This record gives sequence, structure tokens and C-alpha cells, in this order.
Amino acid sequence: MTSTPAMTDELGVKDWPEPERARGRLAATLATTIYTGHVRDQGTPYISHPVRVVAILKDELGVTVPELLILGLLHDALEIAPTAERLIASHLGPALTQRLRSMTPDHRLEQRRKQPGDSDIWHNKIRCLGPEELLTRLADRIDNLHDLRHSPDPDRRARFLASLTSTYLPLAQESRDRNPAK
Repeated sequence: MTSTPAMTDELGVKDWPEPERARGRLAATLATTIYTGHVRDQGTPYISHPVRVVAILKDELGVTVPELLILGLLHDALEIAPTAERLIASHLGPALTQRLRSMTPDHRLEQRRKQPGDSDIWHNKIRCLGPEELLTRLADRIDNLHDLRHSPDPDRRARFLASLTSTYLPLAQESRDRNPAK
């Protein structure tokens, strides 16, 4: 699913009020531009992952707020293409861009290789996320868990499971009583 119309369908844009509809179409166009050409380690087109995150938010978690679905669609945009920050800011605004920055590992924003200590910094950053950003990151983890068996890297699988149990599951438990926007 790499076409903008397919993404707008997945977002449910046709059911949104204006001006959210136009914003959703623009977000889908930006997602197509940013994610196209990138491939996950499983060999699948990267764009499939954020589309599945949107589906998890909508279908499994009951999210209906357009801005949160857009956040889900673009949640990895700055991780994949940090240089897209200006493009996103100019079309969707600095507030959304700042939310995406808060959800992106610093070493990715800085366009450098991961160094010792970056994982701890990232997990601390996750712990500071607002409820909507955390919900998006948890939906991201759900999709990554579904897809984990296809990863060719056993070390990546082990790291994922370790961070899931040490960071994400405790955060999910702590946030059970929060009521993110639906």
C-alpha cells in the first residue's frame, strides 16, 4: 500500500470534517514522499509499517481523532528521513513536527550512528512522552511485534524483546488509566 489514495482510505479521511480532510490528504502525500524507497529489515516497503500502525490505532484502539491518526502515519518520518523535518513543518506545522521529534531517537535526528548510551537516552525520552505520543509508540511496538518473526537479524529480535519488557510494557501498564483522545 504505497499510494496516497489508499493511505487516505486507511486514515478514514472521507469521514473527517474539513479542514482535517485536507490535512489528512496532505499527510498521506507527505508519507508517500518520505517513506517511498525505504525498506524495512524484513525486506518489505517501509510505508506498510506506518499504515499498519494507523490501522492498529483505529481498529484495535478505537482512535478517531484525525491529528492522532496523522501522528501514527508519520511517526517514523523523521527517523527515516530527518531532512524531511522542514517539509513536514512547512505543510503540517511546527506543532506536529515537534511531536514527531519527541518520538524520534536523538541519534536519528542527529543523523549519526547509534552509540553506547543512546538506548538509555531513547528509553528515557519515551518515558516523557505525552499520552497520545505514547499510544502511538505502543501501536508501533504492536506492529513491530507482529512483524518481528520476519526480521533476519536475531540480535535485533533479542534487543526488541528486551526493550519491550524493560520499557514499553511497564509504560503500557502505567498508562492504562490515561484516556487518550479518541
